[in-house]
Amino acid sequence: MPPVLYHLGKFPPTSLDWEQLVPFIGAANVALGRYDGLLSAIPNAAVLLSPLTAQEAVLSSRIEGTQATMGEVLELELGDVPEGMTPQRRDDAEEVLNYRRAMRALTAELTYRPLSQHLLRQAHSELMVGVRGRDKAPGSYRRKQNWIGPDKSTIETASFVPIPQASLQHGMDSWEEFVLRRDVQDPLVQLALTHVEFEALHPFEDGNGRLGRMLIPLLLHSKGLIGGPHFYISAYFEEHRDQYYARLQAVSEYDDWTGWCAFFLTALRTQAAENEAKARGILALYDNVKTRVLDGTRSPHSIRAVDFLFQAPIFKGPDLMTRANIPKTTASRLVGDLEEMKILRVIREGSGRRPSIYVFGELMNIAEGRRVF
Repeated sequence: MPPVLYHLGKFPPTSLDWEQLVPFIGAANVALGRYDGLLSAIPNAAVLLSPLTAQEAVLSSRIEGTQATMGEVLELELGDVPEGMTPQRRDDAEEVLNYRRAMRALTAELTYRPLSQHLLRQAHSELMVGVRGRDKAPGSYRRKQNWIGPDKSTIETASFVPIPQASLQHGMDSWEEFVLRRDVQDPLVQLALTHVEFEALHPFEDGNGRLGRMLIPLLLHSKGLIGGPHFYISAYFEEHRDQYYARLQAVSEYDDWTGWCAFFLTALRTQAAENEAKARGILALYDNVKTRVLDGTRSPHSIRAVDFLFQAPIFKGPDLMTRANIPKTTASRLVGDLEEMKILRVIREGSGRRPSIYVFGELMNIAEGRRVF
């Protein structure tokens, strides 16, 4: 059967079934409100939720076929290649690390300026540095027609063909104008439409899925829907990958904007509840570990050490000194104490000049949503 073609001239949609969407909007707003209420009570959310940010990068990349785990990514981020890591897994992990860097850079930019196509191209350039796709015009819109389909498919056998090249810039201009609009009936529906349109335009040769998902928490924050860009939606999309792609495509194939919005709002509601549960788990763990470490070490540096563990649950032994600014002798003693208290364990023994690598397993397990360490 012929591929589905982009819905030229139909964005933004002129009619949605608002009666059908109202219950989805209400449920998503309630779940987001509960999650945002918890976020506002966490004084250092960027630190405590750092592992969830890492897991979001892993899952968003996994939707595109990568296989790297969060542990592998965090270990590679230290500058060490995990033992037994294949070249393929390393490439996958490098893509996830680029996602993290691009997310941090875009978050910083959006603190003092609105989203623009210029910032989007900058983020895309960061996303593609040194990985698969680096030869596909990083930071520039595609200059030829692309298509989506199985490996080795042609444009004739593809499942979806994005907007024609001649119309791409106009499509991106319309998309940017829509993103910045304030006179919308509902901002969550606006976000749903923003995401599906970006993926349908597919403006870059590679990296469109990851970049489109990266924008979701940033736009939730910039539009005042949550107090910080700490929202993690890719778990739902990864778990419902076939439905995710089918709903995206149904917009162009059947003009089913309402069905897509309902799916997206369900994802927001579900992930807001899951994010809240994980954040509560992390907050409870932080209070528990802080008390244990204070009582067990009696060190004036204990709080700084605990904060470091939540920001870097996998680290090299000397990092507690260099990155947490703790005196060398004290840092060495604290690592030993934390290991004795079963808070840390070694995942790679040191050898010669190569230091040991430690993991804060309880935190990693909460972020992963299962027992990994």
